[in-house]
Amino acid sequence: MRQPSVATIGRVGKTPFVLPTPPHTRHAAPRGHIERAHPTVGILVCAALFAVDAAAQKTAPPDAGAYPNRPIRMVIAFPPGGSNDMIARFIGVRLTAKFGQQIVYDYRGGAAGVIGTEIVARAAPDGYTLLFASTSHTMNEVIRKVPYDTLGSFAPVAMFGRGPNMLLAHPGLPAKTLPELIVLAKASPGKINYASTGIAGMHHFGGELFKRTAGVDLGHVAYKGGGASSFAVLAGEVPLMFSTMPLAMPFVRTEKLRALGVGGATRSPLLPAVPTLAEGGARGYEFTVWWGLVAPAHTPPAIVTRLNTEINTILRDADAAKQLATEGAEVTVWTPAQFGTMLAENMNKWKTVAREANIRAE
Repeated sequence: MRQPSVATIGRVGKTPFVLPTPPHTRHAAPRGHIERAHPTVGILVCAALFAVDAAAQKTAPPDAGAYPNRPIRMVIAFPPGGSNDMIARFIGVRLTAKFGQQIVYDYRGGAAGVIGTEIVARAAPDGYTLLFASTSHTMNEVIRKVPYDTLGSFAPVAMFGRGPNMLLAHPGLPAKTLPELIVLAKASPGKINYASTGIAGMHHFGGELFKRTAGVDLGHVAYKGGGASSFAVLAGEVPLMFSTMPLAMPFVRTEKLRALGVGGATRSPLLPAVPTLAEGGARGYEFTVWWGLVAPAHTPPAIVTRLNTEINTILRDADAAKQLATEGAEVTVWTPAQFGTMLAENMNKWKTVAREANIRAE
């Protein structure tokens, strides 16, 4: 059997006592672990010194001045292929260049983001485990019991951007415009389905809000993530879907899907001929998607500030902002406090929507 590489730290007579060189894994081996040693006083003293050193490191706050000195894990609480994935990688590759440390993407989809979010809530508050958060982050707690406090378990770090959602249709749907869809849906209640990224996820909220404001009854088909729901509509399995603009725009540009309306208060400059959903007949409809970064609560303020500063520097770059805007994401440069205020306001909004639209986790 291949033996682990070791680092000799002392010798008793002719026998060295050693520490294994920790492998490059997610979690470094505990300092002070002695593989083998003779039961002598010298060795016990050495072990005690290592134990004291390990305990001191465990209780000491992270050194913000040296941050980061190893890779940073960014948990994405949804499967690859959606707008969360796209924007996380857009930011991550630029943070990697600035920090000189790799941003590692850890996809933990499930339960509309609850599974991945819980992982970060329980992580050490040292700046090395972060959550890529989006609109669903402030929705989950209002319709289900979650194993964390959406506001209390996290430290807001930075906002990346925001943009309207969109209602898209397969080209084979007879309705070519939003008013035509509303007429068709009212004539066939419950027979036209829309796809979402998951039960009680943000596009489920968007769909139920549309049903309420347009006065129609649509069926809901939940998929696991934006990639899966997009493929279903492209294949004609479901005729409609609610989506984010970064995910939808490539399909709209290539005419593989038809944009029936955007969920913002005003029309999108990317699609000036496409009406807002409110203009098209869903009076009062407004749905804005956002993307940002949060850390476990009690992360040192200096680390939060460092992350916020570097991210905002990225977002202020004209080329980066233009690239995001081309995909339908409006850059938002905020302080952690401003981002935190928005999170609280967002939760209050979705509590009202969930109550009025009777949205529940099934």
